[in-house]
This record gives sequence, structure tokens and C-alpha cells, in this order.
Amino acid sequence: MTTTCETNSLGFAKPPAATRVVVAMSGGVDSSVVAALLKEEGYDVVGVTLQLYDHGAALAKKGACCAGRDIHDARRVAEEMGFPHYVLDYESMFRAAVMDEFADAYLAGATPVPCIRCNERVKFTDLMATARDLDADCMATGHYIRRRMGRGGPELHRAADPARDQSYFLFSTTPEQLAFLRFPLGHLASKAETRALAQRYGLPVADKPDSQDICFVPNGDYAAVIEKLRPGAADPGEIVDLDGRPLGTHQGVIHYTIGQRRGLGIGGLAEPLYVVRLDPERRQVVVGPKSALATRIVPVREINWLGDGPFEGAREWPLEVRIRSTRPPRPALVRPLSRTTAEVELIEPEEGVSPGQACVFYDPGSTRVLGGGWIWRGA
Repeated sequence: MTTTCETNSLGFAKPPAATRVVVAMSGGVDSSVVAALLKEEGYDVVGVTLQLYDHGAALAKKGACCAGRDIHDARRVAEEMGFPHYVLDYESMFRAAVMDEFADAYLAGATPVPCIRCNERVKFTDLMATARDLDADCMATGHYIRRRMGRGGPELHRAADPARDQSYFLFSTTPEQLAFLRFPLGHLASKAETRALAQRYGLPVADKPDSQDICFVPNGDYAAVIEKLRPGAADPGEIVDLDGRPLGTHQGVIHYTIGQRRGLGIGGLAEPLYVVRLDPERRQVVVGPKSALATRIVPVREINWLGDGPFEGAREWPLEVRIRSTRPPRPALVRPLSRTTAEVELIEPEEGVSPGQACVFYDPGSTRVLGGGWIWRGA
């Protein structure tokens, strides 16, 4: 007589003890709770932490996901919970795949989102390959997002807690990657629940503050990092109005972002001015009234489509889109130009749309994430 094995909590038809899961551990509370949770459920857990840049200078910096302090914290969690833990040196890979593009994008007048590129090019590519080399059945992370099985396979859905939802940073996850990934925290109602679990497991990181900065940008000082990566990047130039008339000078285009109002150093004007456009070739910061920031048409490329039908098979998709991580999804019409490019028409114009940011697609009638792409030039 044969017996059937019920599907475990990670979706495999075998006991947890026979299911190996690699947990991507940043040293923070979220991924630590994921590892502890899966270990408690009886899974064969292997923790992996990536050293992504020279952490010698970062040892004194608290709250960065890749610093030496965090590697130490991840190792402590693994030791206390009793599962193996490995640290992988991905420093040169991270610099080539993430940091160099970050610097070049800023020098070109864009506003990049390196955390997305890190997920796309390092964590969900090379780290996933390492997980497979370790004979893992899947890889789990501490991201706040949900994976659900749909009619066509695994789907990506927003987290239960809108305040913690990280779908903006995971839109480029491919269907093949999604089949191998698990997100055990996506269903939690709040970060307080995560910290309560950390306390219950007695994790040494239970009260550790959340990271607020990009891991390789101490104190949010983008310009200092770019100058270090690209010496001479902060060349001075002019601040001009929409007609090209000089209004003042600046100490480098890299110090400005589209939509910025403060710190322009221009006084005595009748109305507030905002950064409308950056022109690195002319070394100009173009400013104008707030109305000049309004954008309706947004060109998008490098699209990753997670919908059920072919993306280019429709004349247009009535979706919701998010053009900044801090803004809610808004109604839009997405018109495919090819399999990986589109024109996005925002039903209501938005301010501060910047090249280098992501444009993420959502199903208007559900929590499903339908992919997205990169805004590649000002409209």
C-alpha cells in the first residue's frame, strides 16, 4: 500500500526535513525571522550572506544591509538556531552589475534604483544559482511580497501590509525565478508581527533598526559615493530656466534630482522653482515652476511581463502603475511597442517622473503584480 505525502508549507510534496531551503540572510530582522521560522518548521535550512562591497569602511556604519556588522549578525543567528551559514564574496560582481551603473546613471542625469538591479542581477541570478548548486529545493528571502499559485503558475502579489510592500523593488523577478523563490513574510499584517516572532525565537537582531539607506551609500550621500567611483564627476555648471537663461551656478549635476526644490541657492524669485530636467552634457540644471513637472506620457523599456497573455498581444492594457516606490499605484494605459518596450499614459499627470526610476504594473482588480520596466527618458 502506498501513502501520499501532503504538500508542505513551501509547496513541496515531501516532509520539511527532506526539503532544503537556502535563506538569503542580510543580517537584518526580516531574513533572520524567515530562517528561524523555517528551521522551527523542520526544514533543512542553509543560510547564505553576500559580501557585496568593501565592508572595512562600513563596519562603523549601522543599518546598511551589506556591512560587516550585518554579516556578523547573520552568522550569530545561524549559530543560535543551529543551521549552516556561508558568506560569499560577490564584491567585484556587485560593483560591475550595480555600483558602476548607479554612478553612470547619475552622471547621465537619471535617478537610478540600485536595489532593484541588485535583486535582478545578483540576488535572484547568481545567488539563486548558488542555491541550486547547494541542491536546494527553493530559496527564501525576507521581502514583503506574496507568491501565490494561479492558473498559469506562480504569481507575484503585493504584501498584506501596504506600508511594507516591496513589489516596486521586485517587479523584474522573472517567472522562472518566481518558481524557485519563497517569501514567508508577505502575509504578515505588520512589521510588529515580524519583531514579535524575532523576540519569540530569541534572535539577537530582534530590536535591530531597519535599514534606511542604500547599502553602499552611507548617510544617503549619493554625491560622495559617485565622486569616489567617478573622480571629477562633480564639475560645476549653470542653473538655467526653461528658456535657458542663467539663474545661478551649481557644483555638479550629481547633487540634484528631478522634482527637487530645496538647496538650489536661487533667491529673490516670485515663485518656487523645481528641478525639471538635468542636462549632463551641458552641465546644466534646468529649473521651472511646479506645473512644468507634470508628466502624462512615460516611455518604458526592459519590460518584464508577469501577466497571463503575451504583453505585446494587446493594443493596450488598462492597468495601475507606480512610478516611485513612495507613491501608490495610479490608473494608466500601457501601450506595448514591442515585447520589452511600451508607452505608458497616466490618466492623471504625475510630478517628478525621472529616467532611471521603475514603472511597475499592477492588476487594477486585485493585488497581483504584472511586472514593469524602466523609465528611460523624460517625457
